[in-house]
Amino acid sequence: MLVLSKLECDYETVVDYSSQNASSARLVDGFGEAHAYMLRFAAGGMIGRHEAGFGQLLIVLAGTGWVSGGDGTRAQVDAGDVVYFERGEQHAKGSDAGMKALMVQVRDLSRPSNSNAEQRSTAAPCGCSRQSRSRAMAPQNG
Repeated sequence: MLVLSKLECDYETVVDYSSQNASSARLVDGFGEAHAYMLRFAAGGMIGRHEAGFGQLLIVLAGTGWVSGGDGTRAQVDAGDVVYFERGEQHAKGSDAGMKALMVQVRDLSRPSNSNAEQRSTAAPCGCSRQSRSRAMAPQNG
């Protein structure tokens, strides 16, 4: 077993995709092209719009932020929310106030195929209904 403490994470500045005030620490790698990163967004930080080279899960651990998918509409996310991006999907993520998140990338990651999961796929980032989480935000530049 290996316990990664906060002190052992070597964060690097994210410089791709017109990113601002965002850093990541690569946590693990695996076979089948899988990666995990800790992301840290300072207030106003973002990873700009780009195509997902992998299926991606973003798990918000602390703070608040926003995500946008293919249509560019921003949705607010909070600690405990889990966001899924399909491989090839145009997307961005960031925070106006500061956020820490775990990002897991897997080459062929997919959602469960049961009917309940399909119903959630068009719902809020956490999988609950938009009726209970009406937090879409207007698209913004930058």
